[in-house]
Parts: sequence; structure tokens; C-alpha cells
Amino acid sequence: MVRQVRAEQTRATIIRAAADLFDRQGYESTSLSDIVEHAHVTKGALYFHFAAKEDLAHAILELQSATCRRLARDTENRGHTSLEALMRLTFCIARLSAEDPVLRAGLRLATSGTRPRPPLSHPFTEWLDIVTARLLGAVKEADIHPDVDVDVVAHSLVCFFVGTRVVGRSREPVARQPRRTAEMWHLLIRGLVPVTRRARYLSLAARLEREIAPV
Repeated sequence: MVRQVRAEQTRATIIRAAADLFDRQGYESTSLSDIVEHAHVTKGALYFHFAAKEDLAHAILELQSATCRRLARDTENRGHTSLEALMRLTFCIARLSAEDPVLRAGLRLATSGTRPRPPLSHPFTEWLDIVTARLLGAVKEADIHPDVDVDVVAHSLVCFFVGTRVVGRSREPVARQPRRTAEMWHLLIRGLVPVTRRARYLSLAARLEREIAPV
């Protein structure tokens, strides 16, 4: 049991070290030797868990997917409206991305052409599915205009959210992401939400920025 726990800890250490390097210098520019040095483990320990660098990339994408799906379930199961659940999800991802190199590396891998192994879906496909489901719920709840093209809005929202994070990575501290997420929602709410419900969601965006911003 002790040996198993130690092995799991070593695996987690290697993944986190690889994620940190993939995020900071890119997948192609990171070698297994770099990861061994950064994780403070032996090459034998690394190869015990991962036969190749591609295996590490896949492990990171798996963790990113599991985290996003867990956050989606958590925000959905708390009695929020569909639109509020979607807003909370984006703010949670923005906050965790500031704290967790695995989520940041997952995004960089996804935007650099790294493809997960089946049956794992590409992160953008998974996010589009989640966003589409929430937007359809928001239409039923009359929180967004009934005549919007949900597929177009979902695609635009994912592009907006991903693009903000990608551009921000090279231009400003990652802790700025909650503010950028709030700015994104202020624009989207004005275009999507009926006037009678707009104030509620604008206020929510401002509150979520304050609550979820990294310390």
C-alpha cells in the first residue's frame, strides 16, 4: 500500500512538472530530460509511468477533461439557472487555470494541434457540447433571446473564452483572467439576454469576478 501511494505521488509529480514545462515553453521544446530534471526524479521513475512524451500529453488532457466535467456537474447541480451555471463554469476554469499548470498546459496542448487518444474527445469538442447544453437550457428558461442560433453562440463563446486565455498568456499575468472573463460576459450578456433580465446577469458577472479572482 505504501509503495502504491508513493508511486501515485511520483506519477502526479511528473505530470505536474511536465505540465509546467509544456505551459511555459511548449510541448515541442520540452524534452523528457527537461521533465526529469524539473520533477527531481530519475529517468527510470519517469519511464516506469510514461513510455513517451506523448503519454504525458495524453495524461494531461485526461486530467483537464476530468476537471472540466467535474466543474460542469458541480455548477449544474446547485440549483442555478442554465446561464448562471455556464457563467460560473467559465469563472471557475479561469480561476483554476491561474492556479493549476495542468489546465494551462491542457489548453496549450489543445491549441497546438495535440490530439487526445480515443475515446477521449478533443477539449474544444467537449466544451462546445457543455456550452451548447447550457445555452439550450437558457433559451427554455427565457434567459437568452429565443431566436438566437445556439450553435453559433456556443462556437463564438468557446472561441472568445479560449482566445482570451491564449492572448492573455503572452501579454499579461494569468491572474488577470477573471477580469477578462467578466469583460467577456458583459459583452455577451448585452447581446444575448433580454433587457428585463440583463441587470441580474451583469451583476452576477461582477460578483463572480470578485468571488473567484485569485488572491
